[in-house]
Amino acid sequence: MAIQTLIADDEVLARRKLRFLLDGEPDIEVIGEGSNAAEIIDLVGTTAPQLLFLDVKMPGMNGLEVVEHLSRVTDRPVPHVIFTTAYDQYALQAFEIRATDYLLKPFTAERLQRAVQRVREQIELTELSAGRTQKTPKEKNGYTTRLVFKSRGRILFLSVTDIRWIGAEENYVRICAANETHLLRETMTSMEQRLDPHAFLRVHRSSIVNLKYVREVRTEPQGDFVVHMVDGRKVPMSRSYHARIRELLARA
Repeated sequence: MAIQTLIADDEVLARRKLRFLLDGEPDIEVIGEGSNAAEIIDLVGTTAPQLLFLDVKMPGMNGLEVVEHLSRVTDRPVPHVIFTTAYDQYALQAFEIRATDYLLKPFTAERLQRAVQRVREQIELTELSAGRTQKTPKEKNGYTTRLVFKSRGRILFLSVTDIRWIGAEENYVRICAANETHLLRETMTSMEQRLDPHAFLRVHRSSIVNLKYVREVRTEPQGDFVVHMVDGRKVPMSRSYHARIRELLARA
């Protein structure tokens, strides 16, 4: 089934180029275009597209405001959004409002193909969760697969499978991935809710571990439980979590 798609950009040449590139995607059907916020809001309301290519800077409202408006005023699902823009400073805000991707102009056909593939995967997951096709295991549906955040002047796209452990530090959480760590202004509870519980386990009120990187659980001489990670790090474990991690590691 074709993915019903709208293009929103105030530049005619930009819309034409995007249409040309999308001609190479057989399951993408462009059903309309808009050059400003008002036009695209009307088009979304009348056509109910699955995918929206959205410029950030447009007359009326910017692209971020358009998405926020659509999420407030319509009773239909907001389409999957791929931002297309020459400005990189809005990327973090874009992913905070659940954008599927963020394409910096000028982008290549290959980069566009990767963005469209992400939309296909998200649509498939939505259909799976709605029971319109064969179900997959629960852990493949509904949890965050990557984190997008600013760190040391960069915007990072971090796959959650690369995370080894997460620790609480006052109003922040520290994400450890391989040889690098990052501070995010987020709570441990919100992180726990976003991560697949079959892969990540909260072992202490201040610690979450990726079970893939757990080597063993030991009882220290003083009776405390400690999770030993494959990189040698020791993460303290609360007694209330001890039985659960033993069970999970036994099944692994």
